[in-house]
Amino acid sequence: MDNANSLLEKLNDLEARFQEVALLITDPAVAADMKRYVKLNKEYRELEQIMDARRRYIALQETLRETKELLAEESDNELREMAREEQIRCTEEIPILEEEIKLLLIPGDPQDDRNAILEIRGGTGGDEAAIFAGDLYRMYSKYCESKGWRMEVSSFSEGTSGGYKEIICTVSGEKVYGTLKYESGVHRVQRVPATETQGRVHTSAASVAVLPEAEPFDVEITESAIKWDTFRSSGAGGQNVNKVESGVRLRYPWHNPETGQTEEILIECTETRDQPKNKERALARLRTLIYDREHRRYTDDIANKRKTMVSTGDRSAKIRTYNYPQGRITDHRINYTIYNLQAFVNGDIQDCIDHLIVAENTERMKENEL
Repeated sequence: MDNANSLLEKLNDLEARFQEVALLITDPAVAADMKRYVKLNKEYRELEQIMDARRRYIALQETLRETKELLAEESDNELREMAREEQIRCTEEIPILEEEIKLLLIPGDPQDDRNAILEIRGGTGGDEAAIFAGDLYRMYSKYCESKGWRMEVSSFSEGTSGGYKEIICTVSGEKVYGTLKYESGVHRVQRVPATETQGRVHTSAASVAVLPEAEPFDVEITESAIKWDTFRSSGAGGQNVNKVESGVRLRYPWHNPETGQTEEILIECTETRDQPKNKERALARLRTLIYDREHRRYTDDIANKRKTMVSTGDRSAKIRTYNYPQGRITDHRINYTIYNLQAFVNGDIQDCIDHLIVAENTERMKENEL
């Protein structure tokens, strides 16, 4: 019962905040401040879920109390049987709802609902690393397709023997960043490369970075400081593209608050045949890049507090091995090993992500003493 009381206490504390936020989002002064309004709307939706769980929890506790009273006082067998059934139902449902409430009470990562920029780069291993980066791109394409998400390639550089030295995409949909953030890190492959004549197993690597896409009001950019170039893009668009200068390149002087130095950010976009659209997308990537750099300190701070690394934003950590001779996938962060490599590289990665989410939630529950 102590557990129930402490949970109810936490839920009751949040009710006052829910009422306050509900009032604030109807205030015209708040609606005029877009950044604040969006933030409060998000908080309202999260608190609404918690308040719904609170109502169900109170109702179950009340029903359980009534059935106990009825069983203690009632002599009618039919009524006692109904009370017993109701008591069993409540006893089964309460612990399930308590776990649901504990998860809802964990402060969410404010970035989780955002779209994401997915960057895949071939690492050590030359041509084979680029081929592997191409395999990872295909794996994520199939996964995004299964989720109903839209994936758009912003820029890419092909490997000499296939695959990509680098490929950058925008992924749009529901809770994209909150799902894909677990993929950030170094992915290692062990297999006989197509370029190997002796049949020896090689180890190569590719790095994956998943960045939360910035909203226009997240980052202030001095547009007059941007230097734009245009060029003829080549590749997926075919010959038509080569005749028009649709590719755009931007250079932006960014002040790094950590070093005090100004660094030049260079971004290219050849995504469409429409130059204004490419400019718009290059600007979106610039915002995301600056937003990510400025928020890296926030993720580093989380990483320092955590005892294990699940989604810390440490992109140099080796997170997963794809072993082709054994048909094995191992995620080193949670000691997750499965032997369905073919299905996995064909986009069947949800089970692994689910295990990572459970591991992170368990960790965050401990942090919040739930």
